[in-house]
Amino acid sequence: MTSRSAPLPPPAHLPPVDLTARLAGRARRMTASAIREILKITQQPDVISFAGGLPAPELFPLEDVRRAADAVLTRYGPAALQYSTTEGHLPLREWIAARDGIRPANVQIVTGSQQGLDLLGKILIDEGDVVLVEAPTYLGALQSFQPYGPRYVELPTDEHGIDTDALEEVLRATPAKLLYAIPNFQNPTGRTLSLERRRRLLELTAQYGVLVIEDDPYGQLRFTGEELPSLYQLGLELAGGPEQSHVIYSSSFSKTLVPGLRDAWVQAAQPIIEKLIQAKQGADLHTPTLNQMIITELVGDVLPRQIETVKKAYGERAQDMVARLREHFPAGVSFTTPEGGMFLWVTVPESIDTVPLLAQAVARKVAFVPGSPFYALGGGHNTMRLSYSSATPEQIDTGIRALGETIRGALG
Repeated sequence: MTSRSAPLPPPAHLPPVDLTARLAGRARRMTASAIREILKITQQPDVISFAGGLPAPELFPLEDVRRAADAVLTRYGPAALQYSTTEGHLPLREWIAARDGIRPANVQIVTGSQQGLDLLGKILIDEGDVVLVEAPTYLGALQSFQPYGPRYVELPTDEHGIDTDALEEVLRATPAKLLYAIPNFQNPTGRTLSLERRRRLLELTAQYGVLVIEDDPYGQLRFTGEELPSLYQLGLELAGGPEQSHVIYSSSFSKTLVPGLRDAWVQAAQPIIEKLIQAKQGADLHTPTLNQMIITELVGDVLPRQIETVKKAYGERAQDMVARLREHFPAGVSFTTPEGGMFLWVTVPESIDTVPLLAQAVARKVAFVPGSPFYALGGGHNTMRLSYSSATPEQIDTGIRALGETIRGALG
């Protein structure tokens, strides 16, 4: 006969734990991405969204990726699905390094450029360090750096990018640790830093001992104008090699090939790379092996063709959007004309706040990103970012017309 144990007594009441109070100070400094929150309200199928900076999915080289995945699995077998080195797949690092004449040891593969920014913040920023950023700048960088407690100082910008005269004044008065910049087709404005200012920026930051993080996800997507050397390339020339350069370069395959594989990289001097390796080991050990191998299979022939395809499409869409802005927006509204990338920047009269304007626009079935989240220290209430990368000509015409009507309504 099987004996049955006596029923357990009910558990004692546990006192509540204040979980928020147990969070680290850096966790309390974290905020949700304003863009991701906005995207939640713009996902209605009948809303034309110029909000998300999304690569055009109809341009993804689906069959090429399928072929590459099959070739990788055939060639490497189980090794393609195994753990790998933190530094990244060597053939991919060799390909990246060869473009700038550096060694693979100066290249670290990361899981999307966003991880690269987070890891750079982790190894470079101490509480209270001064970080110089453009006004406005990429919201994702602010979000990555914020938990490490930087003190932001904004640099004014114009149609030629960062005002280097203003940069010099700031550096004379402020001991800065880092300067973060997007020289090519900047997110959110679409502006490009001129060659003269690139050289001056490097001279000033070297003189004052300031590290430069160059974020360049869009640099290969130029559809008009003259190709310019990266800050990293200029830094190599001025410094004489990667170990002497104070520029850290970040780029990605997300905008040129496909975003879903989450492959990006950082180029820097060995002391930076060594600490990135250690930080990445604590984050995710390594970027997925299979993804890196697939990218390596594609860079030789598919990537160049894909870049040309994307440049042509985005160039046509940007031209179309600029034409519709001129046609449908009221007087008093200004906007940038990008030479590449995925975005342009709109400034409306001071009397309009684009945060409440967004709700009015969504009511007219069109969406954008208000500009204020792109300012580290506040401001930009009368600005907005528009993305043309994933919009059809019909959507651009209908959406910009509706947005122009929304702005006219706000002006009264």
